[in-house]
Amino acid sequence: MDDDADQQHPTGAGAPGTVPAYPRHQLARALLTSLTHADVDTRRRAEARADRWRAVLAGGTDGRLTVGSRTPVAGLPAWVTPEVVRGGFATSAASAEGPLQPYEREAAVLAGVPAERAALFAHCLTEPGLARLNDLLDTGRYEVTVPEEAALLTVAWLLRAGDTAAALDLLDTLEPFAARLRFTPRPAILPPPDPEAVHRRTVGDAVTTLVSRRPNTAVGTQREALTVWQPFADRLLTHWLEAADDTGRLPERLPGGSWRKRGALLLHQYEELAAAHTRCTKHRSPKENLGILRGALAEAVAGRALDARRLGLLRHAVDSMLRRRGRPGSAAHTDLRARHAVQAALPSHHDLAQLVLRRLAVQPQEVGAAEVEPLVADVSVEEAEETGLPVGAVVPAAVRHVVEATLSAPIGTLVERGVVPSAEVLAELVPQLVAATSAEAHPDAALRTLAAANYRAFRNRRSLLLLNLASQVRIEELPWVRAVAAHRADEDGRGPARVALRRLGELAVQAFPGTLLPNPLVRELAVLARQSGADAPLVEELAADIFMGAFSPKFVAAAGVAADLLEGTLYERYYGIDYAALREAGESGEAGPGRFAELCARRAGTGPEWSVTANGMVIEQAQILTTHNLATLVARVGISPSPGWEDLARRSFATVCRKTARIQGNPRPRPAIKDAAYAWRHLVFQLSLCTVESQERTVAGLYEELARHPAHVAARLARALTGLGQAAAGGSASEGKGRVLLGWTTGRHWMCSDPWT
Repeated sequence: MDDDADQQHPTGAGAPGTVPAYPRHQLARALLTSLTHADVDTRRRAEARADRWRAVLAGGTDGRLTVGSRTPVAGLPAWVTPEVVRGGFATSAASAEGPLQPYEREAAVLAGVPAERAALFAHCLTEPGLARLNDLLDTGRYEVTVPEEAALLTVAWLLRAGDTAAALDLLDTLEPFAARLRFTPRPAILPPPDPEAVHRRTVGDAVTTLVSRRPNTAVGTQREALTVWQPFADRLLTHWLEAADDTGRLPERLPGGSWRKRGALLLHQYEELAAAHTRCTKHRSPKENLGILRGALAEAVAGRALDARRLGLLRHAVDSMLRRRGRPGSAAHTDLRARHAVQAALPSHHDLAQLVLRRLAVQPQEVGAAEVEPLVADVSVEEAEETGLPVGAVVPAAVRHVVEATLSAPIGTLVERGVVPSAEVLAELVPQLVAATSAEAHPDAALRTLAAANYRAFRNRRSLLLLNLASQVRIEELPWVRAVAAHRADEDGRGPARVALRRLGELAVQAFPGTLLPNPLVRELAVLARQSGADAPLVEELAADIFMGAFSPKFVAAAGVAADLLEGTLYERYYGIDYAALREAGESGEAGPGRFAELCARRAGTGPEWSVTANGMVIEQAQILTTHNLATLVARVGISPSPGWEDLARRSFATVCRKTARIQGNPRPRPAIKDAAYAWRHLVFQLSLCTVESQERTVAGLYEELARHPAHVAARLARALTGLGQAAAGGSASEGKGRVLLGWTTGRHWMCSDPWT
């Protein structure tokens, strides 16, 4: 699911029959792109987007769509995957409907039934149809792209497991939509993937990326200049030097006879070269040296004397060419041209990419690569003979990075090798691992494979725009998931879920210190927490532009966890929190979501007026009080990063410095300030889990680290570091020259000011 989960959109909601402003704006943008963009494919995609936005607007006008509801499309229950466009708006369509897919048409032909979904649905319940579904279950050679495609496979599994009642109940739920939705999976060539290995891109993705890259015209132009036009310029210069007198100066009266005939031959060669080699155009300019030499030669061959201006230009061109490169045939000139020949002989990135494409072509396209080193190795002797590339030529980094992204390995390995460069990319891969972990609760191997495929498809379901703190549909609400719930061995599934939860939590915190956990990753961790039975309230980041002033109960619970962990620590002193009062309010039942929102607004110092910035200030206070999942991961999940909290604090401070460096000269510095404040909060939290001695040692080391960064970074962070030192010594961070580093403010942020004033 995407980042619209658990968010509220004030501009999108409205009574039936109203037209929201946001969809209208998006439709206008799509139409503009479809009419004006230079690229044909971009225009085609924009036209498709425009069609979807028209459906949103039409559905909102005629009452078929209800913006902000868990069931936005009239007639479709919550478990049906809706087609969702940007911003969480649903069209009137379901993701599993539309024209029959090629695999459905092929299945209808093989079954001898009409090419209609209702007929296919009925056929799957016959003996031959169930036999085909059971074969797919046993081999695992199928793909589930939308969760609905797992429904009839679940029916088949229930029937062979002897749970006929559950199968019939599921069929009763599915049958009203049999003519509209796809309930069968698409066959696949490959068996199910290794549950322990994940990949960022498939081999097919890498092929598509490399195929789309066109040759670099600048490289081709340079190669033509080195191999065609510079050698020709040397021949032309040599010919003119033959006409020079004993002093090396070109005379006014030029030779005739054989010299003129050879000149005519050179001009003919030029015409042939210009017709065959069209990348370079510099030689056509009459102001360039080559153009001057060629133009003067044309006059001489025609028997016309050179006027004073042309003769002067010719002499200047010859002299400058001799000064720059030396006389053709001299040692310096020969060495220069030899180096140019070596440079021109180097294979282009495009040529090497074509070689890598040949290597990728023999790999399975639908999965990642178990090994990438052979795919990006230097050119072998055999390959050199086949392609003409030089032996030992190195695959360029731009091509290597595309292929390395296909590596299929444990997620920790991908982080170590840099294939996963950020927490956002980590969040993209986690569903693959969580799918396998979630499926561990099923003792039957075929059901585990099916559950994992269904989970991966469900995680591709785009989140809806919801109002009034409504929650997104959970996988447990899908009828086919509920139908097999009785066949779970929950206790067997809790152990792997606990291990995966702790491992992923530690990996995210220690691999990307100072980085806010992205919402998709938070949701996957929450799934593992539920499956492991852990009482771990994990909270998403709320968007300031669509925040409506309310928090769900899990924010209150997360603040309570933070209070238990951090009361009396540096974190509490630095941010001026009274965790004891917060805990007492929670124990007495007074700290409900409403009171929590009031507390955050009071700490933020915002008024009743609505604004994005004021919302951001309130949300930031909620993140401070809850530590945005750090306390929950430590206290309830039990993460213990191997480098230790002191090491993570130093790395978080390095992140703070990098973010702060982006403020200087930035016309829009607020995102950089916000990111620096996020990283600073991680630093304060990590220091709070260190001993007093470690805190003193680390804070002293931060000044040394700061000295290694530009002066404007040190000047901006000096006050925040002073406040941190004061809080570490038991005082207040905001006394004297100390400042509390926050990311949001309604006025001009103090980090935007001249750092030296």
